[in-house]
Amino acid sequence: MIELAIVFPVLLLLFAGTAEIGRLFYTYTTLSKATDVGARYLSVQRDLRSATPATVAAAKLKGQNLVVCGYIDCTNKTPLVTGLATSNVVVTLPVSTDVVKYVKVEIQNFTYQPGVFNIANLTGKSSSTFYFSLTASTRNRYMP
Repeated sequence: MIELAIVFPVLLLLFAGTAEIGRLFYTYTTLSKATDVGARYLSVQRDLRSATPATVAAAKLKGQNLVVCGYIDCTNKTPLVTGLATSNVVVTLPVSTDVVKYVKVEIQNFTYQPGVFNIANLTGKSSSTFYFSLTASTRNRYMP
């Protein structure tokens, strides 16, 4: 019993840390794949070359929605990752003067949310020590 009382807190901390690291990698991989899908979608959209700003904005919003919830319309849909919103998704449109044009989709200012095992609370450290901002981006060639 004494040995279990000594070792149990350490084992619990190792288990919680492993679970949180796994969730962190899973979240980052999901964000990375979402930016890839959004960039792939926007790389073939002719509406991005439109002279009408409203048409360009609508195409850009569809790409942002695709990154956030997996659909071009996020009405009544849950985000792929908790806390992700279209305000986190930055779309850089192709520059018309460049010879080779690129579309870049980037997730900025997304802070990882702790799960059941909040390591910061378990260790008495601040949340910023363990949970930090995740950034994922993808740049695809624009070929409408």
